[in-house]
Amino acid sequence: MSVYFVGAGPGDPELLTLKGLRLIKSADVIIYAGSLIPEALLDFAKTDAAIYNSAELDLNQIIQLIEKAYTNQLLIVRLHSGDPSIYGAIGEQIRQLEQKAIPYEIVPGVTAASAAAAILGKEFTLSGVSQSVIFTRYHGKTPMPERERLAALAQHGTTLVIHLSTARIHQVMDDVRPFYGADCPVAVVYRASWPDEKIVLGCVDDIVIKTREQKITRTALIIVGHVLDSKTFLDSFLYQAEKAHIFRPKYAKQKQIN
Repeated sequence: MSVYFVGAGPGDPELLTLKGLRLIKSADVIIYAGSLIPEALLDFAKTDAAIYNSAELDLNQIIQLIEKAYTNQLLIVRLHSGDPSIYGAIGEQIRQLEQKAIPYEIVPGVTAASAAAAILGKEFTLSGVSQSVIFTRYHGKTPMPERERLAALAQHGTTLVIHLSTARIHQVMDDVRPFYGADCPVAVVYRASWPDEKIVLGCVDDIVIKTREQKITRTALIIVGHVLDSKTFLDSFLYQAEKAHIFRPKYAKQKQIN
């Protein structure tokens, strides 16, 4: 048996992967990440599965549960929101599992950022506007390398997806304003794909007051970038009719679409 770190996706149960669903249905033990996981996902569990809320546990208690279940040859699912490899705090768990020679596997999930882009109907990478996305957070209790502080990252001018920082949104805007401008569009997406999701649209200069009016202080993404309102981006190279490539050679007849 192994420990499976399963990405539950952003919230909508239909955004769970098929592999994640199969493991949840088969698991003897499920340790899930508190209010970040919708209860509808736990409904897929076996009736006799042992289910634990990790919000009530510390790291050592989580590892003790896993170790005991593994010793008893039980199938263990450690259920994380979104994709477990992005702000999932799985690294510290994996370190201890490796020390104890307990095998594990990571099952990726749909990220909150992907869900937010879908909800907004936007592409984060537009030709001529931004070809990179930075996933980051504002520095706080969690140590942040100086080179990764938001003011340093913002100098790149790429699309920013900022996690775990809504309570400090005023500081976030202060850091990005010199590089993106006061009128750069910003979106705050609360609980993307959940039934109670909220979307707040604005710009660097007004998003703080708009977000506070909605009383959003946590469980939200801050997205900053000109991709949110650009209408002048370039068409992709791949689909330009005059551009040949290995799958559409120049000499091939253009297909007639009926």
